Amino acid sequence: METNNTARSFRDKWHRNTDLVFAETLREDSSILRWILERNGWGSLDALRHSLRGRGRILDAGCGNGRVTALLRRCTDPQSTQVVGVDLVSHEVARGNLADAPNMQFGQADLTTDLTRLGRFDYIYCQEVLHHTSDPAKSFGNLCALLQPGGEIAIYVYKVKAPVRELTDDYVRSKIAALPYEEAMRLCAQVTQLGKALSDLNAKIRVPDVEVLGIEAGEYDVQRLIYNAFAKCFWNPELSTEANDLVNYDWYHPQTATRHTLAEVREWFAREGVDIIHEHVDPYGITVRGVRANT
Repeated sequence: METNNTARSFRDKWHRNTDLVFAETLREDSSILRWILERNGWGSLDALRHSLRGRGRILDAGCGNGRVTALLRRCTDPQSTQVVGVDLVSHEVARGNLADAPNMQFGQADLTTDLTRLGRFDYIYCQEVLHHTSDPAKSFGNLCALLQPGGEIAIYVYKVKAPVRELTDDYVRSKIAALPYEEAMRLCAQVTQLGKALSDLNAKIRVPDVEVLGIEAGEYDVQRLIYNAFAKCFWNPELSTEANDLVNYDWYHPQTATRHTLAEVREWFAREGVDIIHEHVDPYGITVRGVRANT
């Protein structure tokens, strides 16, 4: 998160909204926690705890306000596991949110640079972050250089989406990327209201394959069909209206927001000598977990 307006986007997001979806990430019945667990192949919190068992040092790379850092802390033994959070612009926010948590460390880091000063780790979590760096593949390599033999890295990056959705995303981003926070949020609030209006229809539609638009045959909720294929208009009734606005802001305001393919991500892992143990692709992103060989 280091080029053009992107650092400013996330500085404004986290410093103005220090507790954004923090509680929801830790609440066991929340859709946000379910999304994190399911995309990573963890069917439950116990599965996440098992995945982290025995890890001496864990890194949350791009920790934001520390919401997932807190989840990692909750699922590990504070006596035997140190959890480290780094971010380009918001590590102080995360430190404040986790001031009372034991065996934690926070610092500033640019993932596109040499990270060896951070030391070695048994587990690295870097999700919803790499696509906001100027060179995701290089940033991934810098993180892999920190992995102990047998260590695991878990990443999530934006996926290349349907063609009209890609065009819309780029157009909206070009219109608001240079705007100050307040004005960008005003426009994102309008996008949120569109998402809410579509969601409130509670209507489903059955569509055929439309290959030229990247739409697969099936039954869709109307809001999700628009969301997947035409324009991100996020709405989650579990969240406040402002939190929904911020999700749309998070997507549309940062100028650096690359999208990727599974083949591309597989190449990253192969290049770094990390064996893939889990893959998950949904309409929005690509989640991959891998382990460095014990050599």
